[in-house]
Amino acid sequence: MALINLEVGPGDTVLVQSLTFSASANPIKYLGAEPVFIDSERDTWNLDPELVIEAIEDLTAKDKKPKAIIAVDLYGMPAKWAELQSIATEFDIPIIEDSAEAAGSTFMGKKCGSFGRMAVVSFNGNKIITTGGGGALLSNDWNLVNHARFLSTQAKDNAPHYQHSYVGYNYRMSNITAGIGIGQLDCLPERVLQRRHNFDLYFRELNEVEGISFLLEPYGFYSNRWLTTLMIDPAQTGGINREHVRLALESENIESRPVWKPLHMQPVFKDCLFYGNGVSEDVFRYGLCLPSGSCMTEDEVKRVAFLVKKVIKQQKFQYNTDILQEN
Repeated sequence: MALINLEVGPGDTVLVQSLTFSASANPIKYLGAEPVFIDSERDTWNLDPELVIEAIEDLTAKDKKPKAIIAVDLYGMPAKWAELQSIATEFDIPIIEDSAEAAGSTFMGKKCGSFGRMAVVSFNGNKIITTGGGGALLSNDWNLVNHARFLSTQAKDNAPHYQHSYVGYNYRMSNITAGIGIGQLDCLPERVLQRRHNFDLYFRELNEVEGISFLLEPYGFYSNRWLTTLMIDPAQTGGINREHVRLALESENIESRPVWKPLHMQPVFKDCLFYGNGVSEDVFRYGLCLPSGSCMTEDEVKRVAFLVKKVIKQQKFQYNTDILQEN
């Protein structure tokens, strides 16, 4: 709906973050446009402003100026909105904020979901608040909001009979799920605190383990910590990588997942342009998402952390034993 509101269509290009879920880019293809993938910066894992400028200037020189920029607040961490909004203004390109994972997060005290010309939040079952599915399109531009409402309810003309002058969509949320969502909104501050508490516990338990690092909040950034993510560097853990840890947790019936595989590495987008610096590939190679549900107890978080430490310490012991045997 946001892209349609911006009249994106065949032949257009749209800049989009590579380190994200495929839903950030699929709608570009729905409309026959081409996604152009942009790498991340290391402070937030979100759009690298310098690469955004490089891509805009390069594409504009080829008479393919981007029609929009889709910027993501990944895992609840706000993007560098001061720089990105400045770029959008300078080059006159609207931003769609993909805040699907960032309900309750803020940048400089301002809520995520309020930085783009339009924004999207998700109420999927795995999100910090949920209606069981669906999401919301946000904007302060009532013309865009009303047009999206019109199109998302089958584009029915104002007539006593069923008349349609435009192709419409059935994207509306039911009254039942909307009611659930309104109730969930009241719980959002509490859910954010619970997720942040999970992160703080993991950080306290694992931060001093050699080879493990966390994505910290830069000044003015406040993440809802939808998922707690960490990086595992095998060069410092005796060869243990994130896959070793993931499989060890799985053997204990604990689900963890690698960080999103960058979209420029996905088969479906293999022919798309990519402006990169290697950050998203590093994050994917070393990154792991830990269990982070709002209902987790402290004992459950500590159990996960204990198992992570156990895997790494056992490997280091084996590694040191092998060295002694070789000598």
